Amino acid sequence: MIRLKQQIDFLKEADKLKNIVRRNYLCDGSRFENTAEHSWHLALMVMTLAEHANNEIDVLKTILMLLIHDLVEIDAGDTYCYDSAGNETKAKREKKAADRIFGLLPCDQREFYHQLWQEFEERETPESQFANAVDRLMPLIQNVETGGQTWQKNHIVESQVRERCLPIKDGSAALWQHVELLIKSSVAKGILNN
Repeated sequence: MIRLKQQIDFLKEADKLKNIVRRNYLCDGSRFENTAEHSWHLALMVMTLAEHANNEIDVLKTILMLLIHDLVEIDAGDTYCYDSAGNETKAKREKKAADRIFGLLPCDQREFYHQLWQEFEERETPESQFANAVDRLMPLIQNVETGGQTWQKNHIVESQVRERCLPIKDGSAALWQHVELLIKSSVAKGILNN
């Protein structure tokens, strides 16, 4: 019963991810998404787009990685990708959060989740590279669909978006080609300044 209690406590803690509001609008522009919605959407993207990975990936492992990769935001918050100051302390805050949140689990699960989270952060395996690719692709799509609402509100320019999206190339050359088209189209439409 101790193991079950630990697992239930972890799942109750994970419910808090629904309260973490991100800076990206839903594709319809009606509101900001929360981080739990973001994680779900990324898992669906892997199921749908896995054939475009540069290397063969373990789809289930990649989905699991994406379902837990942002749980650290429960404590660390969602650090906006273009926030220089916030990104200076992000790794330290997220490491501390990972230790606490995954520490709620039984030892074997704690180690497994922590390892998956670390693998995502290091971006060295085909699974973590593809997971990072879809993690960076979805906000780009959301910005394009909303006419660049978040980009314009925060004065984000083409070079920043390109730099942020560059790791997509490591996970999928096909997705990177799509990114190039989206960026060029966004600049042409005036929703992304160069």
